[in-house]
Amino acid sequence: MSSARSAAGRAASRRRVAARFGRLAAVVAASAALALLPALSASAHNYVVATTPAKDAVVTAQPGTVSLETNEALLDVEGGSVIQVQGPDGKYYGDGCAVVDGPVATTQTQLGEPGVYTVTWRVVSTDGHPISGTWAFTWQPVDGIALAEGSDEPGACGGTSAAAPGASTPADESGAPEESTEAASAAPTDALWIVGGVLLAAVAAIVTWLVVRRRA
Repeated sequence: MSSARSAAGRAASRRRVAARFGRLAAVVAASAALALLPALSASAHNYVVATTPAKDAVVTAQPGTVSLETNEALLDVEGGSVIQVQGPDGKYYGDGCAVVDGPVATTQTQLGEPGVYTVTWRVVSTDGHPISGTWAFTWQPVDGIALAEGSDEPGACGGTSAAAPGASTPADESGAPEESTEAASAAPTDALWIVGGVLLAAVAAIVTWLVVRRRA
């Protein structure tokens, strides 16, 4: 009788231990899921939410500036932000230099010959990686608007820093650009180490719980 009670006590003790490890595994797994969120957020690149002029817009007055806005603040890195404005005549309008103010990058420009203008841009995402893309708009000036002459070569900033039109990544219909090859190939090493460590701890806790439960 005493032996039976002792065996039952040991079984109950094992069940309690298994339950504790089960709760521990659940807590560690939940912590791993929560840790993944900021790590994934840190590895995400900015994307465009608005452009001026808007994509495919028809512009009838000199815009004075061309700009893009992303979902998060951009990094103001010397030589890292460039916006080239190229007309239907192949000429460049403006020097390509972009000024960063929070999530917005802006360049000064005056347009010339009427037609479709292509904007080629590159900025530095909040995670430190460059992103690039293009959009286009149509220039149909009303009578009396002064037209700029344009330049056969990119300006001071565009000539040294802008991504070539063929190498940039055009924005999709939603306005969010696909990642450039350079940006897509680079992932934050610190974030990967954090995620890997948390997942390893979660797996270890779950394996321990399964072993204890099986013995119980």
